[in-house]
Order: sequence, then structure tokens, then C-alpha cells
Amino acid sequence: MKKRVVIGLSGGVDSSVAAWVLKEQGYDVAGLFMRNWHDTTGLLQSDCHWEDDLMFAEMVAKKLSIPFHQVDLSVPYRQRVVDYMFAEYEKGRTPNPDVLCNREIKFDSFAEEARMLGGDFVATGHYCRKEEIKSGDKTVYRLLSGKDNNKDQSYFLCQVSQEQLATALFPIGDLTKPEVRKIADKLGLATAQRKDSQGICFVGKVHLPTFLQQKLEAKKGNIIEIGNKFVFPEIAEGFPDGKVHDGLLSSITESFKYNPTSGKVIGIHNGAHFFTIGQRKGMNVGGHKEALFVIGIDVEKNVVYVGEGQSHPGLNRKGLFIRKDETHWIRTDIKMEEGESRDYMVRIRYRQPLQKARIYCREKGMYIIFDKPQRGIAPGQFAAWYEVDEVIGSGVINR
Repeated sequence: MKKRVVIGLSGGVDSSVAAWVLKEQGYDVAGLFMRNWHDTTGLLQSDCHWEDDLMFAEMVAKKLSIPFHQVDLSVPYRQRVVDYMFAEYEKGRTPNPDVLCNREIKFDSFAEEARMLGGDFVATGHYCRKEEIKSGDKTVYRLLSGKDNNKDQSYFLCQVSQEQLATALFPIGDLTKPEVRKIADKLGLATAQRKDSQGICFVGKVHLPTFLQQKLEAKKGNIIEIGNKFVFPEIAEGFPDGKVHDGLLSSITESFKYNPTSGKVIGIHNGAHFFTIGQRKGMNVGGHKEALFVIGIDVEKNVVYVGEGQSHPGLNRKGLFIRKDETHWIRTDIKMEEGESRDYMVRIRYRQPLQKARIYCREKGMYIIFDKPQRGIAPGQFAAWYEVDEVIGSGVINR
């Protein structure tokens, strides 16, 4: 008897070709379209609206002769993704809704709907791969990067669990985007030349301050410029194993605290919680030779600290810290023990090239010390660590 796969048909080319690949592999395939958002507050005009997505998804299902279903998951999406976003921004942190959407919706709420439709597996159009290995008498699932380096989406799945991976399929992980487009065109799929979606997962491209003002109050505060000759903490260049102590790790990963008297007021903003570390746009301050970048946020004092130029020392940090309760291991069989340290490749944002780093597991959490200083480390974002092309674990950056 054929295994049934329920694929999330989004109305895009990736999930369309993924559905075709599954059919070619001999699965009993059904398409499921999910609508997760109804509010248009802050939404920018675009070529893509959910009604269009639904229409294209239906057209693909009909073309491939597979059953088509739809489900409204807007309630769990608001509760588990959007409300979390609001809470994080209110704290002055920068969440990643795409990572949350995969963990909380696509491989949780959506997977439950798929099981109700008789699905043995859940499939998506992500550019990543899955492998199975044996660890003792247990089956272990490995999450691997997609073959297309330009489209690899393994970072967005860095919070999934072994249980979620067990029933997940990624049919186009071995294909490149041009190959996917070519297949769609050859098959005559309506989605062959559709543009990729942008912005917040299932919400779309938004004007973030307007979107956040649904829950977060706008309040005026000072924009303070910190000169690039300001005395910053020394960046540790490295230290031999065995000579590392928690105080040193803590000092390297500590977010620098600016004092309002350390710089000069150069403008007014509408709320510190609307900004993120490394941000360049949205300050509306002129009179500088080079662009201004956000280098610090204080939501309690409602102050945004900025520095001029891409080489400003306030943009770079040597390390970061992840709390123990916000650390997640996909490979639970090789989870680090307290007191242990390992070398991994790490990325702190989508499409960032992997960076060499050493991870120190301590009682309070994980300290990640990079070989080279990293730009724009933002609390609330996810750091994911890799062994070659496998995602081993991840965590929310605390500082």
C-alpha cells in the first residue's frame, strides 16, 4: 500500500515541484493549503495575496491530479508566532518568525491536520535534506543543508525536533532553484514563473513599525550617536583550552551597555522597540558622510544608539550567549554536557556564510566564541551550529 504524503501547497513554485517529485517517487500525494493570517495592518502592496496563493495552489493540484484541501490555522499562528513576535520586540529583542513558524505551525499544527487527512508524512518545499542513521539501536534523523547554496533553508528549520523530522520530507533538497523552475516550466505548472514570497512568514512584506503598533505603543525617544573612538571593551583574540573561566566567557559575550551621556542626541525616534541591532534604515537623520547603523537599544530608557559607518566598532562582537532553557539540540544523541567545549560552524542569520566558532557548555547556558568578530549580533535571533552540512542544534541569542 502506498504511503500517503500531505504536502503544504503554498501557491509557489517550490512546493509545486515538490508535489510532482513525490508523485514520481510513488507516494500517494495530497495537497493542503493553509491560511494563517487575515489582518492587513501594515501590509505593503505586493503582487501576492493569499487569495492568489490559494488559486495557484488549486491550479497546481488539478494539474498534478492530486486531492486538494485547505485549512485555517490563523488562531494557533497568532498565538504561537505573532504574539511571541510582539512580546520579543517589546523586550527590545529581534525574533525570527520564519524559524518559529516551522517549529510551531508547519511541523506541528499543520502536521496534525495532515495526520487527520491520513498522512504518513508531511512534505514542504524547503531547500534542505534529511538522512537517517543508526545510533545504537535507535534511528536518528539528520537535517542537512540544501544542495543549492544560494537557497539553502536549513537555518529556518534549526528548531525542529527528532519527532518532527521523523515524518518530514523535503523533496527538492537535492535540486537547485534554476532546476526547480525548469521542471515547473516543462510540466506547464502555473507557478513556474511566480516570484518568491517575501517578508514575514504567511503575513507578507510589512512596514514593521506599523505592523507592531497593533500591540506596541509608539513613544518618542532620543537617537544618540556614539563616536567610533568611544572606548569599547577589548575583543579577546582567543585563549588556550584549560584556561577559560566563566567570567572571561561572560565578559566576551556581554552586550555593551551605553550611557546616554556617552554620545550626542542627533534625532528623535517613535519607539526603541521598533529597531534592531545593525539596522540602517528608518532613522531619518541626515548630515553624515556615511550611513548610520543601530548599535544599541535600551527599551527601558527608550533610547536608540547609533554609530556612523560600516566599520564602527559598536557593530562587531566576538561572542554571544544562549540561556540553557533556550538551547535546542536536533541531534540529541550528541548533545554537549556541562563543562564540555566543541568547535562548530555557526550562523546567526539566514544566508550568512558559516563562521568558525567554539561553543562552551556551562551551567547557565552556551557561550559561542567566534574566530572573527561578528557584525550585528541581535538578541532574540537564532544562532544555529553545524557540523559540515548538518544542523546540530540552535538557540535564541540572549546577549
